[in-house]
Amino acid sequence: MSTETNILSLASLEYIPCIDDYGQLPENFQGRIGVYAIFDQKKILQYVGYSRDVYLSLKQHLVRQPQKCYWIKIQTIERPSRTVLENIEKAWIEENGSVPVGNKDEKEKWTQPIDAKVSMTPEENTNYENSIDEMAKTKIIKNVARRVEAEILKVLEERGLQAQVRFNPKLKEEGLLDLK
Repeated sequence: MSTETNILSLASLEYIPCIDDYGQLPENFQGRIGVYAIFDQKKILQYVGYSRDVYLSLKQHLVRQPQKCYWIKIQTIERPSRTVLENIEKAWIEENGSVPVGNKDEKEKWTQPIDAKVSMTPEENTNYENSIDEMAKTKIIKNVARRVEAEILKVLEERGLQAQVRFNPKLKEEGLLDLK
């Protein structure tokens, strides 16, 4: 059987809410291998990716791009095969007719830890630049990361998310936010 016959069309898959009526992510995809497409509130495709744990990846994307993660479509596979996953991803992007913004111009925003340093206020930036000791700089960066974390958690709370979100505390010292 060729891998092509296993590819479900994106249009044939049902939309699943990123956050269900109980404030949870789709837990039935925990530990599942698959390809997923993420859509915004208007069901416009934002990103296509694949993962060895679809649930964890969706949680990560929701934290990184909370305003762009409203709906998902997922195709799971039983055995890990990068080739199969890449073929499904490619087919879905082709079916879409254009590369989603999350797979080109905004790829880092979807796939890399959040850089809180870009959100420094002018005052925080001045304090950081004028600090002569590294401990003071680290403290400023950590506080910026905490502020950005609080902003993200507030947005997710407003969206009704009840699932626990924990950021890696060690990365905050570098001004980065990523789930633990």
